[in-house]
Amino acid sequence: MTEAADRSRARGPGETALAHVPPAYAEIAHGADQSGVRLYNERLLLSLVRRFGPLSKIEVARLTGLSVQSTSAIMNRLQAEGLLKREAPLRGRVGQPTIPMSLDPDGAYSLGLKIGRRSCDLVLVDFRGAVRSRAHRTYAYPTPERVLDFVRESQPGLVAALTDPQRRRIAGIGVAEPFQLWTWEAEIGAPDGAMAGWRDFDIASEMAAISPYPVTLCNDATVACAAEFFFGRGWRHRDFLYFFLGAFIGGGVVLDGALRIGRTGNAGAIGSMPVAMRADARGAPQLIACASIYQLERRLADAGVDASSIWATPDSWAEFGAPLDAWIEETAEALAYASVAAISIIDFEAIVIDGEMPPALRDRLTERTAQVFETLDRRGLSEVQFSPGMIGADAGAIGGAALPLVKAFARDREVLLKDVVAQTG
Repeated sequence: MTEAADRSRARGPGETALAHVPPAYAEIAHGADQSGVRLYNERLLLSLVRRFGPLSKIEVARLTGLSVQSTSAIMNRLQAEGLLKREAPLRGRVGQPTIPMSLDPDGAYSLGLKIGRRSCDLVLVDFRGAVRSRAHRTYAYPTPERVLDFVRESQPGLVAALTDPQRRRIAGIGVAEPFQLWTWEAEIGAPDGAMAGWRDFDIASEMAAISPYPVTLCNDATVACAAEFFFGRGWRHRDFLYFFLGAFIGGGVVLDGALRIGRTGNAGAIGSMPVAMRADARGAPQLIACASIYQLERRLADAGVDASSIWATPDSWAEFGAPLDAWIEETAEALAYASVAAISIIDFEAIVIDGEMPPALRDRLTERTAQVFETLDRRGLSEVQFSPGMIGADAGAIGGAALPLVKAFARDREVLLKDVVAQTG
């Protein structure tokens, strides 16, 4: 279920979507009537409907500053193109009922590939971000050959249920890949040199050779943040720091209503943040060594517990008992210290925590992190809200699928992908 659906269903009779729009969003939702910005206005309208759920033409006009006539023309055109669809009229007010319009789920499709350190996923999503089909594979460690074989075998089945016209609406395939995979052999437990093939592997070119769709590549944690921003709860905050706990922890940054990737695509690389509270004679370890799921694997192995279900069924972990409890405490403490460090640099409105774990455990970790955060010295810093993410284990793959949709249908200021695309493709 999407957040937009939740927001739409929560409205009372005759209640408008404007009641659910954060006031700060009005600062960045401005259109123009000039014909030269037609594409921008179309993308703006699609972004508003995606962000806030079904909207009437009058509501969109009020949000953007466009005339009702211009708004009506644009929304009619988007409906004719199959990108918007009419919803049931809203009644209960004086005058004619308003007719909200929402994204047509069949308006566009996209594929998303997440390359993880223990598993990989390929999903097909529709225009609203709902997963239509998926494939999943686990391994001891990733190699280029394993990933390419997985895509070759899985891709045809994922799109098999689509009609030919629907397949022509596939915007592309987005790839979420950890940067410098070859540098983490020891932590993953791979044999020496087993992952060296990633060093010179041009995944964008190799994917283009086996897939008929345009390829977009981005860092896996940034992509997970994109999934939360576009399809999860990210619409609630104009500024937030995002933690995603996979085999290794990663992150993302949203500022002023835009996903920031940085000059090299490595913004939000919070896994490399030193955690001073764990410093010893060798110095402060990185957050990646204090708040990653591979550390839970090690705890379970030391306790004689089989940890394979962590990656085989990440949404239904077995009861891991004391090792899991200890890992949550260690992880929450590290995340709390990292959050203090982060908000001392950027005045984030929220800290969002998600990961490849059951939702109940994610919520528990978020709550515990907030509790530890309250005990730390935060003099001179603003308050920040801690929120659990909404996407979960699929964030990397869904975020990958979001990339082609963003390139084709989102406003430039919502996400800055141009430099990364130029560098990788």
